[in-house]
Order: sequence, then C-alpha cells, then structure tokens
Amino acid sequence: MKILIMPDSFKGSLSSAEAGESIERGIKKVYSSAQTIMLPFADGGEGTVDALAYGCNGEIYTINVTGPLGIKVLCKYAIIYGNTAIIEMAGAAGLALIRKEERNPVYTTTYGVGEVIRDAVDKGCRKFIIGIGGSATNDGGIGMLQALGFGMENRYGKPVAYGAAGLKELAVIRKENVMPELKECSFKIACDVTNPLCGENGCSAVFGPQKGASPGMVVQMDSWMENYLALAKRAMPLADGNIPGTGAGGGIGFAFVTFLDACLEPGVQLVLQETGFIKHIKTADIIITGEGCLDGQTVMGKAPAGIAKIAKQYNKLVIAFSGSVTDKAADCNKAGIDAFFPVLRSVCTLDEAMDKERAEKNIEDTVEQVFRLIKATGKIC
Repeated sequence: MKILIMPDSFKGSLSSAEAGESIERGIKKVYSSAQTIMLPFADGGEGTVDALAYGCNGEIYTINVTGPLGIKVLCKYAIIYGNTAIIEMAGAAGLALIRKEERNPVYTTTYGVGEVIRDAVDKGCRKFIIGIGGSATNDGGIGMLQALGFGMENRYGKPVAYGAAGLKELAVIRKENVMPELKECSFKIACDVTNPLCGENGCSAVFGPQKGASPGMVVQMDSWMENYLALAKRAMPLADGNIPGTGAGGGIGFAFVTFLDACLEPGVQLVLQETGFIKHIKTADIIITGEGCLDGQTVMGKAPAGIAKIAKQYNKLVIAFSGSVTDKAADCNKAGIDAFFPVLRSVCTLDEAMDKERAEKNIEDTVEQVFRLIKATGKIC
C-alpha cells in the first residue's frame, strides 16, 4: 500500500510536518510495511517555509531584518533546489509580530520583506515563491521596494517615511539604483484574494481595519494609495491597480506585479506544483490530508480541498483528519474528501486540546483506528 500524507498545519498546535509524522505513526501501527510519502503542506500562508523546506529537502536560514515597526526581528526563509527562495511576508512584516495596541498601518513597513529578498539574492537565489498573507502593513510595498534599491522620494528628494505615511509624501519613484540582479529573478506570489489596490474593495478599505485603521485612516490611506498608483504609472506605464490581487498584503501584490514582473497565483496550486504532488498521487492508494479545523471555509481554496480536488481527477481515496469540525464541514465531502475525522478523544479545554503532545497522540490514535477499519474491510491491501 502506498499512502501520500499531506496535512496542513494544525495552527497553534502542530506544524504540518509534526501532524504528518503523527499520521504516519498511526498508519504504521496497522500497516507496518506500507509505503508512506510525507509532503507537509501549506497554502502559501503560515507554515509554507517549513513545509517546502521539509518536502523539498531545503535549508532554512534565519536573519535579522527590519520588522513592521522598524525594530529588528528574526525572520526565517528557506532555499530549495539551490536557487529557489521560499519566503513568508508575515515573517518580516506580519500582524503577529506586533501587539494589538501597536497596530497602525500608517506606520508599519514592508522594508524587511525586501531585506529577505536581498539576502536570498546574495545567496544565489533567482527564483522566488512568496506568500503575502498575514501582513500588518498597508504601504503598497514601497518599503520592500526601497530595500531593493528603488528610490521612493518626497518632493525634496529625500526618502519617504516608513508605512502608509510614506505614500502620503511620495512624489517620485526612481529606478536607477535598483539591484541589477533582479532582472535575472522570477517571482511567484501565493495570493488567495482578488482585491484591487484602491477603492471600496481595495486594501485600505477591506483589510485596513483589521490592521488597526480607523474609518478616517481608511479614507486617508486610500487617497494616498491613489497617488501612489498615479506615480507608479509614470515610472511603469503598464501599472494597473485593478489586476485581481494587487490589493493583497496591503498593496504589496501591486508592487510585485508592477515593479518585479511577478505572477500572482492561488497558494494551494503554487505549493502543489513545487512539491511534485501530481507525480506521487498517480501511484498512491490513499491520500491523507487535514488541518486544525474543517469548516465551510475549507472548501474556499484551503489546502485540504485543493488537494482533494486534484486527487479526484485520478479517482483516489481522500481521508482528512482535523482537530475539530463544524456542521459546514459536510461541504468537504462534496469537495472530494471522502471522509473526515475529528481527532479529539475526550472532553477537554481548548488549551488541553492544543497541547502539542496531546494533539500528536490524538492524531496518531485516531488514524490507527481508521486504518484498522480499512484493514478489516479488506478494500485496500
């Protein structure tokens, strides 16, 4: 029996690799000779660096970069295949890096994202896969561009301030000092939203409030973003703020597309391409996936549903395990997951359920029982 194990992380409890190892132990208790292939998964968001480094035999680097508040933070990224960097924007400019009372997108910057890219370029990377979810910023990506050598200047020829405040004073965009190596680089951006840069569906209006923006700040930032768009069109005539996804990551999607010629792609599809999922699925008997909670959002482009969709093209059995499920999880069956199982085995508090050791054991024990049933039916040998 060949079993492909591709869980997403159980957020706040287990990484995708840790969840996968627990699943594998449960299977081996029943089918000790089963061939298991583990490809820890992520959808371009949190856990993507770890998942791809593990699944593609990559190496993880940790560097000091400028955090969203301008204070140095440690950020990790991975290099796979020797020349491809895997980066999570949230590692350098994420909302989780700052306290709730400090959230204010007028001042938070993406400068550290550019510093991570520079470091990877210096290490020889020329291909980039970057997840842009979970940001604390709304600066249109100008901080990142500054770190890469783009001149973001005010009317006095001085560099503009960090954050959306920099958009307010932005008067000219210069390209003469951009890193020359960027011409050799290609960027694939994991982006699962379709918001434009500006307007009622733009980054300021839709995502600004969760990053600490008041209604008044939203109106201001959107007008500053309009100014940025106009200036970008002078520097890059094909600049288009209406391309779906340009509003992602506080507008960094626009910066990537406009100034770095990046492609915006759904995160699940992008990661599946890199992990070589298709070549393994063709010969697998069972595909195992899962995440912390299966619910109605799972079928809206999240990892388990994305995996199941492709698996069903090859008529494969798909089983999912999760920490918990909701009534809407039934939609997962329609999306190609043949059966799903919550792993909680007794009444407990949320903290107890999230405990790493308990979660690992719960997964292992639940998987064991499911595979005992599979063995008893004799349907798959």
